[in-house]
Amino acid sequence: MNELQGKVGVVTGGSSGIGLAIAQRLHRHGAKISIFSRNANRAASHAALAVSGDVTKISDLDHLYRETKNKLGMIDILIANAGIAETRHVSEVDEKFFDETVNTNYKGLYFTIQRSLPFLNPGASIVIISSAVAHMTWPEHSVYASTKAAASSLTKSFASDLIGRKIRVNALSPGFVATPMFDGTPADVMEKFHSNIPIRRFATPEEIADGAYLLCTCQAMTGSDLVIDGGLSTIRNSSG
Repeated sequence: MNELQGKVGVVTGGSSGIGLAIAQRLHRHGAKISIFSRNANRAASHAALAVSGDVTKISDLDHLYRETKNKLGMIDILIANAGIAETRHVSEVDEKFFDETVNTNYKGLYFTIQRSLPFLNPGASIVIISSAVAHMTWPEHSVYASTKAAASSLTKSFASDLIGRKIRVNALSPGFVATPMFDGTPADVMEKFHSNIPIRRFATPEEIADGAYLLCTCQAMTGSDLVIDGGLSTIRNSSG
């Protein structure tokens, strides 16, 4: 259970949901975790270091990496998880909505990786949290899906750029996950969601953390995109 003993990990958007589950998994395997979140107080009890900030602000990212290096050491694992998942029909997308989504999910991701580079150890592992919707068509997801398609594309580009430093870059693309954002969803709506998934249920955050742990530790993987969506994007649900 101590495969990551002495390693330093950073998780953006790590104060709840998928990010928190990944942070907890890495910690259980011995890593010292720095969580970056807009609500650092909520993350403080789950990490060796909690840093408040916004991935859309490069100065905040620089502060995150300086603080992590100064207090925990150079970075071995970076989980680029921070993002927003608002959806709208194309006819209802305005400039403010577009800019907020793109600035967080694309610009924020890009500079989360780029600004980390001076602080990464040789052989570090980067995991980009994309989405299964990057691999399929889903109504009212035009802006969100395109940012996640960009995330999956950047994974390959970053992997190519960083292979010389033996830094591995992989993407993890979850489908529906049982996180607090679905709390309070009516039972009939949840049943409709489940009926579209071949395994008939959402993944748990812990199952997504399983995938992240694999990508962090499997030295043969780089430039990959691991989809964990219960078969939603690959298997036609003939009974649905």
